[in-house]
Amino acid sequence: MKPNTFTLDTRLYELLQEEGLDRFTTQDLRDAFASRLEEGSFQLKDVRRYVYEQIRRMLRVGWLVLDDERKSRGQVYHRLPMPEKLRLNLISNGFEASLTPSKTKKRTSAEAAPTSAQSCAGSEVYQRLEATRKEVRLDLLASMGEAERYKQLISDMPYLRARVESEYQEAKDQSYRLLGHLRAVEKTISALSSP
Repeated sequence: MKPNTFTLDTRLYELLQEEGLDRFTTQDLRDAFASRLEEGSFQLKDVRRYVYEQIRRMLRVGWLVLDDERKSRGQVYHRLPMPEKLRLNLISNGFEASLTPSKTKKRTSAEAAPTSAQSCAGSEVYQRLEATRKEVRLDLLASMGEAERYKQLISDMPYLRARVESEYQEAKDQSYRLLGHLRAVEKTISALSSP
């Protein structure tokens, strides 16, 4: 079976290899990750959103599991060995790349104007966008599948509703967010392709 590529920020991966972070909450991981970012270059809510999304992705592939004690706030996660089916693709500045242009520092007009170096790197940018599109699409399909399964479980076994309703809502919300990510990447690819 061909391994699935799993893209992860190098800093986050390094954190997860540390001994103290084999059991953590979203806040623990967020704070540890924020300490590795350049001071003043981010908002804590953006870091929390990014870290939570990475946790959700890692849960889906079986790299993390929820603690037996389920909580609406302060949920504890346990790190497992990386699944053999995954091929890890470490990237630098994954968090920064996840920010929308309005959240990043405004570029000057000189930075915004394309240079010959940028033109030469056009195919590299396109390849990176295509890889991102494929990754987001796979995440979207997994999230949609998760939401569909919860819906079916609730329909088949209504007595489970109280226990899985919040997970179902989270999976639906995640699907909508990923759909937005996918549209943004596809529109960017389209904009680069047009003359």
